[in-house]
Amino acid sequence: MTAKNSIVEVLIEDVTQEGNGVGRTDGAVVFVPATAVGDRARVRIVKVTPRGLYGIAKELPVPSPDRCAPDCTAFPQCGGCSLRHITYAAECRLKEGWVREAMRRIGGLSCAVEPILPSPAQEGYRNKAIYPVAMQGGVLRIGFYARRSHRIVGQRDCRLHPPAFGALVGAFRAWIEKNGISVYDEAAHSGLVRALYLRQGEQTGQVMAAVIVNGDRLAREEDLVARLRGACPQLASVILNVNREKTNVLLGKTCRTLWGADCIEDVLCGLRFSFSPLSFYQVNRAGAERLYGVAAELAGLTGGETLVDLYCGAGTVGLSMAKNAGRLIGVEIVPQAVENARANAAANGVTNARFLCADAAEAARALEAKGLAPDVVVVDPPRKGLSSGLIGTIARMAPRRVVYISCNPATAARDAALFAEQGYETKRIRPVDMFPRTGHVETVCLLTHTG
Repeated sequence: MTAKNSIVEVLIEDVTQEGNGVGRTDGAVVFVPATAVGDRARVRIVKVTPRGLYGIAKELPVPSPDRCAPDCTAFPQCGGCSLRHITYAAECRLKEGWVREAMRRIGGLSCAVEPILPSPAQEGYRNKAIYPVAMQGGVLRIGFYARRSHRIVGQRDCRLHPPAFGALVGAFRAWIEKNGISVYDEAAHSGLVRALYLRQGEQTGQVMAAVIVNGDRLAREEDLVARLRGACPQLASVILNVNREKTNVLLGKTCRTLWGADCIEDVLCGLRFSFSPLSFYQVNRAGAERLYGVAAELAGLTGGETLVDLYCGAGTVGLSMAKNAGRLIGVEIVPQAVENARANAAANGVTNARFLCADAAEAARALEAKGLAPDVVVVDPPRKGLSSGLIGTIARMAPRRVVYISCNPATAARDAALFAEQGYETKRIRPVDMFPRTGHVETVCLLTHTG
């Protein structure tokens, strides 16, 4: 049995989604952060568990050809990027492999996984970021959480974000320090400012800044707005987001506009979309166009079909396909997002769409009770995937095709297996990289009725 603090030599054979290299020693699995497939590493074991050993690479006698020099001083402490130490080509191979393995091992699927579609950009692609705020050791920290913790790694200029975000973080910090604004203490549930939330419309250039607070108002709001506007000429909206809950969830459910517009706009798939702070919008606009292109191809719409879009957010997926459908019914539980979806349909002249504000499972049951028989159902659920009840409801409505967009290969594979029990066969699987340098990957699956 390998003991803690012992030194072992390990050949890295795989990398997990957390960015940990995987090797073996004495029959035990060893997880080593920031290593690459092909590394031969001398590793000090720092933790021994029933699941495996955890170590730190002290030397790389034989480095992997997949390696590249990390170009961020916060890597690997910051929990945002887990793959910045390998080339992008190697990253895409890994992600394609993660999808293939999940579909085989969890879903029991024999359908071949198609080659991954890479992201058009690997840097500066994120149009959304949340910067938590805390006092740590008497020092104000604004940045991102370290991996598997709520310790903040101070970071202003992230390589995944547009330059405007760094300037706004700097102005926000200056406002806190100048005015003695209290910041949130997670343990005590005290203090005011929890985080800064930023969004940008890549094509329009419009930027939204939202301050998340444990309260109802801010001191020196005018000074905050002035500083943010001075730091970012593209700023179009300053929002106060209220989150007084004792929770790890940063974003609250109530918003008040301090200055400018309630929403900002962007252009996606040739359509103009407006979205509020609480509306879902893909963080990689150019990548989303590729993703939605795959989804539209798999939907196979010819002009007369009834299309149901569950978890529709601000309506982006369904509206991008509406011109090829007879009618579109979108479902979303967030009221502000539904308002955005309806406005987006009107703004783009889409007259064959309606949007329901409801839980996806409840709405699907209601549509089933009314005898709706959709031809195509598109689902884009959160990471937890679909409930078995919703899968059953979709199957009873008997759409010809189900297009499943997923940000979690494991739950997508699980749900594909549940759909198989309901008579749906997975015909195509296409990974799409929307999150370069991180351990996340999108997958689009086509499931067809076998009856």
